[in-house]
Amino acid sequence: MKFEILDTTLRDGEQTSGVAFSAPEKLSIARKLLEEVCVDRIEIASARVSDGEFECVSKVCAWAKEAGYIQRVEVLGFCDNGSSIDWISRAGGQVINLLCKGSEKHCVGQLKKTPEEHWADVRNNIAMAHQAGLQVNVYLEDWSNGMLNSPEYVFSMVQNLSDCGILRFMLPDTLGILNPEQTKNFFEQMIGRFPSLHFDFHAHNDYDLAVANVLAAAQAGAKGLHTTVNGLGERAGNASLSSVVAVVNDMIPDAEIQVSEHSINNISRMVESYSGMATAANTPIVGENVFTQTAGVHADGDKKGKLYMNALLPERFGRSREYALGKMSGKANVEQNLKLLGINLSDEDMRRVTKRINELGDKKERVTIDDLPYVISDVLHHDTVSDKIKLVSYMVSTAYGLHPQAVVKLEINGEEYEESATGDGMFDAFVRAVRHIYRLKLGRTFPWLTNYAVTIPPGGRTDALVQTAISWEYEGKVYRTRGLDADQTEAAIKATIKMLNLLETE
Repeated sequence: MKFEILDTTLRDGEQTSGVAFSAPEKLSIARKLLEEVCVDRIEIASARVSDGEFECVSKVCAWAKEAGYIQRVEVLGFCDNGSSIDWISRAGGQVINLLCKGSEKHCVGQLKKTPEEHWADVRNNIAMAHQAGLQVNVYLEDWSNGMLNSPEYVFSMVQNLSDCGILRFMLPDTLGILNPEQTKNFFEQMIGRFPSLHFDFHAHNDYDLAVANVLAAAQAGAKGLHTTVNGLGERAGNASLSSVVAVVNDMIPDAEIQVSEHSINNISRMVESYSGMATAANTPIVGENVFTQTAGVHADGDKKGKLYMNALLPERFGRSREYALGKMSGKANVEQNLKLLGINLSDEDMRRVTKRINELGDKKERVTIDDLPYVISDVLHHDTVSDKIKLVSYMVSTAYGLHPQAVVKLEINGEEYEESATGDGMFDAFVRAVRHIYRLKLGRTFPWLTNYAVTIPPGGRTDALVQTAISWEYEGKVYRTRGLDADQTEAAIKATIKMLNLLETE
């Protein structure tokens, strides 16, 4: 069974509170949806909204006409005695999605008209659209309530309009009130009464059932399925493009959808950027974490036979599987990441690296694969050689207009010493406080810092692990130590304590 996908990110999705796409953004999204994602149709605007919307529609339609996509670009219009038709025609559109009332309550309560009067208006606007050279689809707004409370109104309306040359009857769950059983039942009734007509389903997600309802409609014989990228839409949003495509492809055996799954992640990121609406990390298909295994037992199971994988393979959607590194990581998590990096470690080194990752995970949500080489370097080449000097506690602070301050307590060969100092930065204040301990309490000289370098993994994340590499000079000898932490000052302090233990050991 072939299903048409109509994506309405640029119309219904733009009804998300705070979302407004500029003309260049609408054109970019439209091009990507039709050329790369390969949806069948896109709905790009509502007629008569504003001058800016007219400019957007004109630009998209001009491009679509030149590229051969104009019949796949649709604009919502209203029963307004031809005003919407004129607006769409002047903008270059060739398909109108005419909004009419799909429930008797809306017809009588909002329009203050009898069903017969409303249907006559609809027929009149359809005739004007055809005369203007437009193709016509119709939305039966509030269809779900119509089926619940006035089904004979719905059936009579469709029967009255069935000879008007309408391409598609689009049936919306406008208020997101249906469950899958109701959706399937209502579509079976519609198709049973009107087997020759083309029906679309337009779901809303108020009860978090939009995708499930789309599946039910598809199983019942709906030919068109409406989506938005990242589930954008009014209130709780619409059915997500990514989820609908995956669910229908995997759960309807004979389904045919021409959408390119491999391009779904790219359009998700584009819309996320243009809309300013961040996608939750656990959003199916496109969320940052959905192809990441965290628990060590899961990584081990994948290694031994892909025991924790399902049909939603990340490669289908232009992504790759990851194995999180953090406090729940086991040896298998580390091995999977090292395999990607082409690094081999002995069992003992693997144990030490895994232990350090677990420790870092207690302070940081997760360690990334980009962080891993820094962790390995820190553990295997720059571990503290002894614990003769321990950092018992410290406090560093900074405030606008004031010098940073530090209070440091060290345990040196079993004795505790405490000093405070100010400096030009938090690490400088820390070093000065430690220097006071050595000079004032121990009567010893303190090494001089000769070089200080900070590196972070690529990607520019604010929570990335920071590696500090510090060179010290003491009595003509150079010592180089490294520290690793999510906090730059903490990383530098770790490198300093390693240096002091090196000195103490010698």
